[in-house]
Amino acid sequence: MFSVKPLKPTFKSYLPPVQTDLKKSPQLTIRKLEAKLLPGEIVVNEANFVRKCIGTESSQDDLWGKLICTNFKVSFITHNSLPQQNFKYVHRLLGEHDVPLACVEQVVTVNDAKGKQKVLGSNKKLKFNPTELILYCKDFRILRFRFDQAGPESAKKVCLAIAHYSQPADPQLLFGFEYAGSRYYNSSGERVNGVDPGGGHQTPLFDRPSDWDREIKRTGASEWRVCSINEGYLVSPSLPECFVVPASLADQDLKQYACSFTGQRIPLWCWSHPNGSALVRMSSISDPQQQRKLDQRISSAITKSHPQRSDVLKSDLDKQLPNIQEVQAALAKLRQVCVIEPFEESEEKWLSSLESSRWMDYVRAFLRHAVEIVYMLEGKHTSVILLEEEDRDLSCVVSCLVQLMLDPHCRSLLGFQGLVQREWVMAGHRFLDRCNHLRKNDKEESPLFLLFLDCVWQLLNQYPSAFEFTETYLTVLSDSVWIPVFSTFLFNCPKQRAEHSRDFARSKSIPLGQEQALRFPPVWDWSQQFSPKDQTLFNNPLYVGKSATYVQNGAVKTFKRTKKSYSSTLRGLPLALRNGQLSDLDTLPRRNSLVLRLRPELGPAREPCETPCERFVRERFSRAAEPQGLLLPQLLPSHLTLWRLYFLRWVPEARIPRGGPVTAFHKLSLLVDEIHTLQSHLRHYSTSNSSFTLTSTPSSGLPPPAPSPAPSPLPPGPGLALSPPSNTPHRPQSLSRSPPDHHQQRQGRMYFRAPLSTLAGPGASTPTSSACPAPDYLSSSFPFSPVGNLCRRGLLGTPLSKLLSGARIWLSTETLANETL
Repeated sequence: MFSVKPLKPTFKSYLPPVQTDLKKSPQLTIRKLEAKLLPGEIVVNEANFVRKCIGTESSQDDLWGKLICTNFKVSFITHNSLPQQNFKYVHRLLGEHDVPLACVEQVVTVNDAKGKQKVLGSNKKLKFNPTELILYCKDFRILRFRFDQAGPESAKKVCLAIAHYSQPADPQLLFGFEYAGSRYYNSSGERVNGVDPGGGHQTPLFDRPSDWDREIKRTGASEWRVCSINEGYLVSPSLPECFVVPASLADQDLKQYACSFTGQRIPLWCWSHPNGSALVRMSSISDPQQQRKLDQRISSAITKSHPQRSDVLKSDLDKQLPNIQEVQAALAKLRQVCVIEPFEESEEKWLSSLESSRWMDYVRAFLRHAVEIVYMLEGKHTSVILLEEEDRDLSCVVSCLVQLMLDPHCRSLLGFQGLVQREWVMAGHRFLDRCNHLRKNDKEESPLFLLFLDCVWQLLNQYPSAFEFTETYLTVLSDSVWIPVFSTFLFNCPKQRAEHSRDFARSKSIPLGQEQALRFPPVWDWSQQFSPKDQTLFNNPLYVGKSATYVQNGAVKTFKRTKKSYSSTLRGLPLALRNGQLSDLDTLPRRNSLVLRLRPELGPAREPCETPCERFVRERFSRAAEPQGLLLPQLLPSHLTLWRLYFLRWVPEARIPRGGPVTAFHKLSLLVDEIHTLQSHLRHYSTSNSSFTLTSTPSSGLPPPAPSPAPSPLPPGPGLALSPPSNTPHRPQSLSRSPPDHHQQRQGRMYFRAPLSTLAGPGASTPTSSACPAPDYLSSSFPFSPVGNLCRRGLLGTPLSKLLSGARIWLSTETLANETL
């Protein structure tokens, strides 16, 4: 039989084939999730289909995306947006979900199936496939990522990469070197050694004698001079190349004395009072045989610099203040209480735990010691030497606090930045070791700079009109410590920065030109991190500058309070308790209570003797506080509060929607912007009238009428003083009296601007800026968002009603109940 040959199909389809490979669909979305890289930044490892935990109870609001580890940051890229996040505070170096590797404190991997958990370190192995990654950050954030849908190998690799690159073994492995070399040393020729010819920040870096000369002239220290014996760092490895010394000391003598001091650190001039007293910092004398001789020689030189030849007093900081290990332990306990441990239902336990951290004790101790130094300089007209073993830690905090209390220039934005640059960066504070960027020795780590910023915030909180900057500025400055791009917080001293940058430039064949070292961008150029709009959040609307003027009875005067106000806190308290000073004769009935103990009826109730320092403080508090005068902090526990914006900004339960200090900041900003705009209108009308009068030719023989005087700035409202507007020259554009274009006049100092409808001019029936409602995105954590930045397992809730309603953290619940009787 014949075999039947199968027939060929005759049907032909003219439609394209159906796409059956479903795996390509999510890959198209993933290709678009690419991290924005900075110059010199490279991707080390990444994992797809990663879930970032937003809530702790459910995964409904969690975000899906890609987790990327670079040599600079940990980046999470997603197309989704955070819930309840309408405000965008854009950072030019970091994305919304980015964390610098230098900010990562601990990397913890978890496997739910095996019930294992491991803290990863550099060059450590991971034997199980992680299902969860927890990042504990130094700025109190806690981030959680889930790898339920991610590949096990990619999840393990990205976890190991984060652990490895967050603990560099050498300073040149910090990202700042690659960033500076790639961005500032290209072949275009537009930049020379990292310096933009167009300018930038105006903060003096004190790396040249001219900066020190201007500071000497500003303070009137005529008996002090700039010394350059350390050029090339030949005398001391931790001092700058130029600094200020007494004019009576010769360079040859200073070179001879240097070998007897610890670290060859010659005594440094910090600041001079108008009465002639000086603040000097000095390391200990390592040679006992030269102790007495050098003490007499240094003290004699400082005495000669004083016009009254007054004595010199020494303040041993090592004996009177906590050491760096105690400060580090206090911050670790505070972090444990605020963000790591779940808050208990007992509110009293949380408050007592917060008190037991002793962080507020140390803040009070540094402020109190600074007040004592202020009394010596201001009250006794005596020069003071701050003595410390190495003169690189505690003296930085105390010297800056003293100058902030005495010198109003240091409370301006540029003055404060120059103060930090001079007393911390150039004086050789060990930022590399104290921040533990290399994770070599945990015993050397200490948050002294954060403690200093907390002390500054306490002064700002008590005297809000005396500082040009805001607490947002202080918080952002603290966060900048963990961005390894700026030279300000990367090195232990200027010599270390010069040596490592020079070696790195040679290894990468980077042409340095006439400079001998690689230049890093300083943190004071805020345009590298924020837009001009976002930088206006640094400006304090309540700031009273030196030239803030107002009109009274037709005369222009400088703002100054004349009515005396007495602090009610000081009334009814014994002399020894005022301003937080306690003696053995006046004890408290229970811990942290402000209720005075009842003395027994039998026996005389005698008042303790008042020390001269206490009398000085009491007399100062009896006067009205002047924003441009001496500032002394109230040291009672009821006046020192927790810096909530920094320590509680990532806690969702502590967030107050449309509440907190930012609401007052919003209203004041609108008021200040409205007044400044009205002042601009008045200047425009005045300029137009003057131009019209000067250019017009009278038809008769009469002389032209005198031009109308320029209107003075508007007086500030009750309890409100305004900083002066910018001195921008206003050119008459026309002879008409039409108001200036609002859209061209909207460049101002305030972040929140008054609506254009409120500035329509006279006769307009529009609401004022005080009637403008607060935006929905405002909260007590503004401009930061706790959403997705604090995820803890088993969160029980946060009973913080007393803290959020204004209760002081130093007072227990029992004490508050007794004091309300």
